[in-house]
Amino acid sequence: MTNATFNIKQLAVQYDTKGPEEILRFALNSFERIAVSFSGAEDVVLVDMATKIKKSVHVLSLDTGRLHPETYRFLEQVREHYGLALEVLSPDPAAVEALVRKKGLFSFYKDGHKECCGIRKVEPLRRRLNTLDAWITGQRKDQSPGTRAAIPVVEEDRAFSSAEHRLVKFNPLANWTSDQVWQYIRANDVPFNELHAKGYISIGCEPCTRPVLPGEHERAGRWWWEEETLKECGLHSGNLTKAANE
Repeated sequence: MTNATFNIKQLAVQYDTKGPEEILRFALNSFERIAVSFSGAEDVVLVDMATKIKKSVHVLSLDTGRLHPETYRFLEQVREHYGLALEVLSPDPAAVEALVRKKGLFSFYKDGHKECCGIRKVEPLRRRLNTLDAWITGQRKDQSPGTRAAIPVVEEDRAFSSAEHRLVKFNPLANWTSDQVWQYIRANDVPFNELHAKGYISIGCEPCTRPVLPGEHERAGRWWWEEETLKECGLHSGNLTKAANE
């Protein structure tokens, strides 16, 4: 299947009631140039499901240079556990150096996270996605009621598509809850980041992630100094447009 013949709106409706494995199977069988995006958090379930469907599945992850030590160890654990040639994407050193020289190591606490995330996450991912036709993410509706409540299981990625290159984005876990994810992890002996046992739920860069308190939403531990409706790093900035139009 090609992007030109891929009816995204129709397929979003058709697969909305399907399970994650069925959505993953369809995605992996539909595109050759496709990759699973793995953040080092509970979206490891996608890696587990995908490797059971297709042994040669391509998995990529972002190394911002600011991850927790536990996350780096977990990336290696996943690489070894699944026998993956895990592709780790890194930011442009010159761009990072220029930002740090100009604003220091913690400018995001004053200026907001978008500039730093743009350099460390968005641009490295953009370079890679420009070579793909589709990618698979671990987004769920229950992760962020302010920005992710309306995500479909398949969509055109408006953040990374261009007039010359339409990118399809699959969100197989969109309709799953956090409880369902952890039930799968426990039932299938899936490895997980040790930070989860320390109160971390949503895991990103070390300076921008903290444990959540009892009763707090999982995204309360991300960019806690910013407005709730702005908690997207740029990788899924299309969610902000959807939320604004609701």
